[in-house]
Amino acid sequence: MTGYITLNYWDLVIASVFLLLNGAVSLGLHLGLERKLAIAAVRMVIQLVLVGLLLKTLFALASPWITLLVALFMLLFAGREAWARQENRLRGWWGYGIGTSAMAFAGTTVILVALLILVRPSPWWSPRYALPLFGMILGNTMTGISLALDSLHRSILREQRAIEAQLLLGASKWQAARPFLHTALRSGFMPLINSMAATGVVSLPGMMTGQILSGVDPTEAVKYQILVMLLLGGSTGMGVLLATLASFLRLTDERHRLRPERLDRPKETA
Repeated sequence: MTGYITLNYWDLVIASVFLLLNGAVSLGLHLGLERKLAIAAVRMVIQLVLVGLLLKTLFALASPWITLLVALFMLLFAGREAWARQENRLRGWWGYGIGTSAMAFAGTTVILVALLILVRPSPWWSPRYALPLFGMILGNTMTGISLALDSLHRSILREQRAIEAQLLLGASKWQAARPFLHTALRSGFMPLINSMAATGVVSLPGMMTGQILSGVDPTEAVKYQILVMLLLGGSTGMGVLLATLASFLRLTDERHRLRPERLDRPKETA
């Protein structure tokens, strides 16, 4: 098979029947999810159509500066999403800046290695390769960072007295908070570990499936998927570690005191 099978709009309409059935089930069981399903579906379609048009234009223009501008926008939006997914956030610029900076360092390092050394497209900044890879790297790193920081901040607020008691007994801030740092790091790594463990046995990843459906040899698709998963692992690990340590340093000081007032506390309900 050398070509790929094209889809028409009626194919998409038929596929949407399954989502309509979900909405009908929600209505019948009074789950209250039908409106959310409809909004999410419409939003998904609009976003994907716009992204498709944008990518088509970018591929035609092939400008390094526009590619860089789009990548910067993706990074800033991912930073905002990582910040929004945390229930207890660092106050001020720190809440947004730590996650975004960690993603910027990890994502930029990994994507440059991928483009300059591994994939080697011509030109190396080609938007056809750079933007999809950068998007996958950012998405996974964003999830890991948001989970890790949310876990760390929850633990510090919940176990504040226990941590301060250990500090009063002479423990360093690293010793007092070690269990919570470990838990936060495990939370950030877990989605990627689960994804890697299930890949190929439980599920075929979207990228690999798309390549196979478009006519790429399965063995070649497998090599690309392994490459992508390794890149995601490296970026997620780097980003989670940097963000967790930076956030912890912000929540303590050089005198080994805990500074929970730098966190926004959850609103109390009556």
